[in-house]
Order: sequence, then structure tokens, then C-alpha cells
Amino acid sequence: MLAIFKREIQSFFAAPVGYLVVGLFLVLNGLFLWVFKGPFNILDAGFADLANFFLLAPWVFLFLIPAITMKSFSEERKLGTLELLYIKPISIGQMVLGKFLGTLVLALIALAPTLLYVYSVSQLGTTVGNLDTGLVMGSYFGTLFLISCYTAIGLFASTLSENQIVAFILGILLCFGMYYGFEGTSTLFAEGEAVVFVQGLGMKSHFESIARGVMDTRDLVYFTTLSAFFLFATVVQLKNPNGR
Repeated sequence: MLAIFKREIQSFFAAPVGYLVVGLFLVLNGLFLWVFKGPFNILDAGFADLANFFLLAPWVFLFLIPAITMKSFSEERKLGTLELLYIKPISIGQMVLGKFLGTLVLALIALAPTLLYVYSVSQLGTTVGNLDTGLVMGSYFGTLFLISCYTAIGLFASTLSENQIVAFILGILLCFGMYYGFEGTSTLFAEGEAVVFVQGLGMKSHFESIARGVMDTRDLVYFTTLSAFFLFATVVQLKNPNGR
């Protein structure tokens, strides 16, 4: 599993596309948060906090993570190297877990430079350093769980086609459906328990709950279960002869 983990990271940064994806993520965040006029601009918000960043991050990662995971299994299948992985002395589950952890670390590498935003915003307040660090850490914690779900979904999507573009599009659609699909569907119901129940099936409500600094066990169980489900689905798809 460790070899798969290292191989995933090395293969990502061995090609320019790796640096391009990370750079694009940082550039997009920087433009929307500091340059472009709009609802995400921190300077126009009037409050020295990172709420706008954590509203924007899930949508940027919705495209970034499938871009990273699209080649995980689709490229292996297209090049014929997937069969070689099957004969290695590791289980399919370990192989999937190695790729999952490798992709997760890559996403965290892209997220790490945004910690500079924390320092910048803390210096912009009327009182320097007057930033709710607990709320910020909770938001980063929620983002980590969200990234793990996106990664598991992206890996599953990469097993569905040997075409990387198709895997990329499927990953975006699945991530969008799980993040916002249930939120949008809930608007079809009258206000009440049905709305809350449907919203609770999607990632958006659970992410927003953690981002508010509320560490509810139900949210943690939801993200962990969803990640485990799609990782399990990836293993099943790889074991399926028709999915190879």
C-alpha cells in the first residue's frame, strides 16, 4: 500500500498537469477572494473572517478533486497496467486505499498555502489578530472531511471508464449530486421534517454544520460512512470482471 501511495504522489508531480492543477486552485481562490468584485470578495465583505473562502472552497474542490483522480484507474486500464496491479502481493482494497491516501495528500498540499489567508485576514481586522481561530480550524476540519468524500467519489468515477475526460465529468456530476443535489431537491418539499431529512442526505448541510464550529458526531459519522461507501464501491467495481 505504501508503494502505491508513493507512486501516486510521484506520478502526479512528474507531469506539468500536477503543478497546473494546484496552481489553478490557488489562482482561482485568490482571484475570487481578493481581486474579483462579488459575493466572495473578502475586502468587500466588511468582516475580517474567512467565511467567504469556506463558501467557495467546496465548489473549487468539486472540480479540482475529479481532475486529480480521473487518471487513477482509467489511465491504468487504458495503458494495460491495471492487470499488473492485480498480480502484486497486495489486495485490491489496499491498492484503493493507497491511491485514496495519495490523492488526499495531494489535495492537502493544494490546501496548505491557503493558511496564509488566515494570517492575512487576522491582520486586516480593526483589532489585529482578532480572528475566531476555533471557527477557522473547524472550517478547515470540515473541508478535510469534504475532500475525503470528494476523493472517494472521484476514485469510484475513475473505475467507470478508461477515458479520463469521461471519468472527470462523472466525478464532477457525482460530487455535485452528493454536495448540492439533495439541497436542491429539498426545495421541492414544503417546509418541515421532510426538508431537513432530504438536506441531511447531502454533504452541504453537514459541511456547513462543521464549518460553523459545531463538532457534531453525526456529521463526522456521515462523512466517514460516505467515504467508506464509495471506497467499497470502488473495490467492488474493480473486482467485477466487466469493470476491468
